[in-house]
Amino acid sequence: MTDDNARNERHKARMARKKALIDARIAEATTDTGILLVLTGNGKGKSSSAFGMVARALGHGMKVGVVQFIKSRTDTGEEGFFSRQPGVEWHVMGDGFTWDTQDRSKDIATATAAWEIASRMLRDASFDLVVLDEMTYVMKYGYVDSQRILDDLMARPDMQHVVVTGRGAPPALLDIADTITDMQVPKHAFQSGIRAQKGLEW
Repeated sequence: MTDDNARNERHKARMARKKALIDARIAEATTDTGILLVLTGNGKGKSSSAFGMVARALGHGMKVGVVQFIKSRTDTGEEGFFSRQPGVEWHVMGDGFTWDTQDRSKDIATATAAWEIASRMLRDASFDLVVLDEMTYVMKYGYVDSQRILDDLMARPDMQHVVVTGRGAPPALLDIADTITDMQVPKHAFQSGIRAQKGLEW
């Protein structure tokens, strides 16, 4: 047997063992239920990942609700595209980042209004997926009572999926999450003085 043939045989045996392990894990996962995903961390891509799931859900004919808590722009690519799609209810509810508004009372009022919409979606079983974009800040700064948020998330319909995005996700939110992704930022173009680019950041 040549060296290449021996290497191929070892690879085949290793992949067969790996496949058996993966197949066994898949066979053990038998529960169907709504998932709470939290996408947090300082890295780029939290909202982008959530909107990728919006596209995926729409591809399956699912109904999607999106509430953006901090962002105030209505000229983003995702809002422009998804808000025109059947099966999507999209709300841009923010007044801008907290360092822009500099008005805690206004931020609280805006966040409360946004949560009323989110809470309605979380009670409505017709929504298969609800995206709460930048919602972690609402909890972090105490704009809406955290216990109310947790209670609404826990009381949602059994098969409803929820994606929460934003930096600094509070421990209480992480405790009830089914899946957590912590995005890191080893390098970012902004650190080199490159401004946000259309189609990538907005």
